Amino acid sequence: MKIGILQLNSVVGDLKGNAARIQAAAHEAAALGADLCMTSEMALTGYPPRDLLLYDEFIGQVEDQAKQLAAALKDGPPLLLGAVERNDSGHGKPIYNCALWLEGGQVRRSFKKTLLPTYDVFDEARYFEPAPEGDPKANILEYAGKILAVTICEDAWNDKDYWDKRTYDRDPLEAATAHAPDAILNLSASPLFLGKQLLREDMLGAMAKKYATPFLYANQTGGNDDLVFDGRSSAFDAHGTLCSRAAGFKEEVMVVDLDAMTEGTLADDDFCRESETWHALVLGTRDYVLKSGFKKAIVGLSGGIDSAITAVVAAEALGAENVTCVLMPSPYSSQGSIDDSLALTRNLGIKAVTLPIEPIMAQFEKTLAEPFAGLPVDTTEENIQSRIRGNLVMAMSNKLGALLLTTGNKSELAVGYCTIYGDMSGGFAVISDVDKTGVFALCRWYNEHIAPHIPVEIIEKPPSAELRPDQKDQDSLPEYDILDAILELHVEQHKSRNEIIAAGFEEPTVDKVLGLVRFAEFKRRQAAPGIKLTPRSFGTGWRMPLACKREL
Repeated sequence: MKIGILQLNSVVGDLKGNAARIQAAAHEAAALGADLCMTSEMALTGYPPRDLLLYDEFIGQVEDQAKQLAAALKDGPPLLLGAVERNDSGHGKPIYNCALWLEGGQVRRSFKKTLLPTYDVFDEARYFEPAPEGDPKANILEYAGKILAVTICEDAWNDKDYWDKRTYDRDPLEAATAHAPDAILNLSASPLFLGKQLLREDMLGAMAKKYATPFLYANQTGGNDDLVFDGRSSAFDAHGTLCSRAAGFKEEVMVVDLDAMTEGTLADDDFCRESETWHALVLGTRDYVLKSGFKKAIVGLSGGIDSAITAVVAAEALGAENVTCVLMPSPYSSQGSIDDSLALTRNLGIKAVTLPIEPIMAQFEKTLAEPFAGLPVDTTEENIQSRIRGNLVMAMSNKLGALLLTTGNKSELAVGYCTIYGDMSGGFAVISDVDKTGVFALCRWYNEHIAPHIPVEIIEKPPSAELRPDQKDQDSLPEYDILDAILELHVEQHKSRNEIIAAGFEEPTVDKVLGLVRFAEFKRRQAAPGIKLTPRSFGTGWRMPLACKREL
């Protein structure tokens, strides 16, 4: 039996468009000899549809579109379709996350998801009822002389032996494999964090080996809001050996022959941190801009490393002709920063617009002279510069119909080293989950592996906001290698003050950093969405209270 894995980039809510993509991919798989096909989880709706699922009319549209797709594929191979369906039992949540079996022009049956994740970015228990208990063959599909176990994403992530624990009371894999299936099929919508694919392959290979059963994993690709899905759909033989892997960060139809798995192919891939970061940023930016209805982008260019890599990503994602960079020098901007910015735009072939802000600064000073009389100059005047720039680039965004990309990194967002309504203004925060040390590493990697477009002066000069004479980031913050190490422990590993100090960091530095993190919460709540790259980003998975007193 040959199974076609349809690795597609669905658009959330675009039921007709998603169905057309699935239909075309199923025909492609059939041409390659597939006997049946499988999509990723909720491929028809796009994942995650979030509160679209609360609208009964939307659920009805999903059901209608599934029936239409079944009819359109009447003469093609049967299809396991990731979708949703109503729960007509009269109790529990109103819908199931399911795989629909489309065969012979009809929706024949469904396979319901059992395990509903509620951690990090996932909130599936908000919407779905888990698969009911009692039917021993609820997830068993018998077709063409084969027994297939059908599971959905999280259903494969609860093995007590692999994790040395069990998060849920039920284990769908354990139940399904009691029927000696010829293969385990898993429809997934598994978002990326850096290094996750290697974890997936190790875990899924372990499941295949444990149950001595081939394991086929279908993942979606593309960016949806703050999540990037890296594809890399995979197939493992009964020994747990990886036999096939689809491309990362792009669509692909991959056909797996259950009777000749050793003949599979592995797409070229690079799992180094910088490579994964680059591909995720490009795909996530492209999809967010285009799926939001924009075609062009604006980037404020300062001469610093953060705005440089943002411009580079934007040019790759959208095409240089669709990106405009705006230079907004002040009296404190160095000539080197201006020259470096212009050199970058020339290297990328991006249009550059220069809007000096000194005249506007003078007008602000004049207007505020009376209420500010007798008060010392402080960060207020620095923030005014940033807010002037924010207004200028937002005005260009409005006038040109181009999405403004913010340029702040995770380190700055964590400690509030950014100006709300200033440099935080914009519609999408490209590098908001890349810390400062990661930005430096990414720029060097880009110059070495993609193209030497980023002037070396941008990478080598000390970071500065250039809002006052001779300003350096380290005037206000610890050295970035120390800051980022503390932030990783606190934000991503959930370590408290005492645990971080016990790890060897100086107590005053830890207290300062964690105090800044707490105080900046109100800024992060108002920040533009960005691309999740780490196990914990400042996005939908970060749910800290605003008005609180905490001692962590």
